[in-house]
Amino acid sequence: MSGPDAPLPERAIRAYRPGDRDAVVALWERCGLIVRYNDPDRDIALWRASPNAEIFVGEQSGRIVATVCIGHDGHRGYPYYVAVDPEIQGQGMGRRMMRHAEAWLARLGVPKMNVMVRDTNEKVRDFYRTIGYEETPRLVLGRWLTPDSEPPKPGPHEVGTLACTLTYLEMTEKPARPPAAPPHRLHVALLRARQPTVAFYRFLYDTVGEAWLWYERRAMDDDALKAVIHDQRVEIYVLYVEGVPAGFAELDRRAEPDIELTYFGLVPEFIGRGLGDYLLSAALDMAWSYEPKRVWVHTNTLDHPRALALYQRFGFKPYKQERKTIPDPRIAGLIPSRG
Repeated sequence: MSGPDAPLPERAIRAYRPGDRDAVVALWERCGLIVRYNDPDRDIALWRASPNAEIFVGEQSGRIVATVCIGHDGHRGYPYYVAVDPEIQGQGMGRRMMRHAEAWLARLGVPKMNVMVRDTNEKVRDFYRTIGYEETPRLVLGRWLTPDSEPPKPGPHEVGTLACTLTYLEMTEKPARPPAAPPHRLHVALLRARQPTVAFYRFLYDTVGEAWLWYERRAMDDDALKAVIHDQRVEIYVLYVEGVPAGFAELDRRAEPDIELTYFGLVPEFIGRGLGDYLLSAALDMAWSYEPKRVWVHTNTLDHPRALALYQRFGFKPYKQERKTIPDPRIAGLIPSRG
C-alpha cells in the first residue's frame, strides 16, 4: 500500500556489531564518505577499541540505512561518518541519528557537541542548522602527521591554478525508482538537439557551466567541438521551460557498452525550481534504453555543491576519487572574471 495511509517503515537504532561491517562500508561508499585518507576498517577498529567512542547504526526493515560514529574527550563530543542512505534522505533519519548520539553523550556527562563542516558543503551545513546547531566562530588549525595521508601540495606554479577533488560515480543497473515528473504549472519540453550549431551549443555550455568553471569545451576550436557534438553517438537533450532553454544533458555513447553522462546542468535562473530531478531522470532513462553495461559520471568540488548528493540519490555510487590541479580558466581568459 502506498499514499498517505501507508504504514511507515520500521526503523530502529542500535550499537554496531561485527557482522555489520560490509553493510556499513557499502553505505559509506554510497554516501561518498570514503576518501583516500579515511580507511574504514582502521576507523571502525579505532572506535570499537576506545572506551570514549561508539558506533550506532540505523535500520529500516532490518537493513542498515544510517550510521553515526561518536567520540568524546570528556568535554566535547565529535560525530563522524554521519550517513543516511540517499534513498531515504530528507525523511528525518539523519536527525534521529544525531539525537541518539547526543543522548549518549549526555548520559556520560559530556556537555557539548562540536561539528566541523567545510564552508562549501552547503547541504551538510544546512542540515546541522535545521537540527539546532549554530556557528561558533573559531580558528581551526590542522597538520597532517603521516606523509601517506597528506593531500598533494600545489606545485611551484600554484598562482593561476585551482585545486579540486574529482569523484567518479557509476551505476550498473537501471534505477528502480519511477521517472520524475516535471514541476506542476510549468510547460516543460525535453528535445534532442540533433547536430546543433556550434553557436547554440556554446550558448548552452557557457550559460550552464560558467558559475562552475566549465572550461574544457570553451578551449576547443569550432571544428574540434563540431566533430564531437555532431557525432551520432553523442546525444544532447535540451530542456525547455515555457519555450526557453533551461538546461541540458549530454550522453556520450562512444565507449559503449559504457555510457557517460558527460554534462548535466541548468541555466542559473532555473535552479531551485525542481527541474534537476526531472532532467536527470529523463537522461538516465534514455541512457538505459541502450542497455549499457554501466552509466557513469564524474563531478568535482568546483561544481554545484549539491551535485554529488543528487547523483547518489538517483543511484550512482562513488568508485574513485582523485585530486587535480587545473589552470584557472578566468585567468586564461576562457571564462569572464567576475572579481
